[in-house]
Amino acid sequence: MYEAFYGFGEPPFNLTPDPKFLFMTPDQREALAYLSYGIRGRKGILVLTGEVGVGKTLIIRALLNQLDDSVRSAMVMNVKLSFVQLLRMALLDFGLQPKRRGKLDMLLTLQEFLLDLRARGRNGVIVVDEAQNLSPASLEEFRLLSNLETYTEKLVQIILVGQPELKSLLNSHRLRQLRQRVPGMCELHPLAPEGVGEYIEHRLRVASEGRAGRIFDGEAVRAVVEYSSGIPRMINSVCDRALLIGYVYDQRSINARTVGEAIEELERGFEPAKRRVETAMTGVET
Repeated sequence: MYEAFYGFGEPPFNLTPDPKFLFMTPDQREALAYLSYGIRGRKGILVLTGEVGVGKTLIIRALLNQLDDSVRSAMVMNVKLSFVQLLRMALLDFGLQPKRRGKLDMLLTLQEFLLDLRARGRNGVIVVDEAQNLSPASLEEFRLLSNLETYTEKLVQIILVGQPELKSLLNSHRLRQLRQRVPGMCELHPLAPEGVGEYIEHRLRVASEGRAGRIFDGEAVRAVVEYSSGIPRMINSVCDRALLIGYVYDQRSINARTVGEAIEELERGFEPAKRRVETAMTGVET
């Protein structure tokens, strides 16, 4: 809606995890290195945790994008299902269709697929997102799944991605056998205050292919820092709304007052900025 006004080829603050917008911090670099090493070293089970909105799914998508054709991956997003249902989703994402839906048939189908990959020098990865919602029984099933191996290496790498509760769950006595299979856990944190402005500028540059100058002034960035606590998803939400309001007011630069109005609209659930845009476009009050 405001893209042409500010010179963007696409919205800079979409909430969808697009890898080309990845802003590399020490956390992100460590996470990518940890996951890449675990996959290439066939470490079996890897764990990535972080608060809601810090960019875990974005890291996973960036990881999968940078892996070459030697790695086949499946991603399971809905973990409110049983292990058997999750296993079936993974098989479908691998492009596999077992003859029957029984657990044994699915495991045999997966094993045959993984052995074929191994024979061709390739690797298989299953990513389980929102894994903090898995039951201890399902997590134990994934531990057993990681037992698919040859004499020398694992046949499948399992990445468990979730909120900090996942870390606590894995450290419980009941899951000690699973925890012993994990070569350390990697955690993402919110951006430091000084990194928020860099994050905003990074996304503006990507969306404009380097054409857009500094749009958010210093006071505006400080307001975003205070509101978002450095969580990228919240930064995206408030910056997107601020740009919309700035477009309505014909502002080429976003100040703290505009950010404050954006925060107020987000907190109250109002959409006056969108209504003002519709009014400007149609000339009819809504």
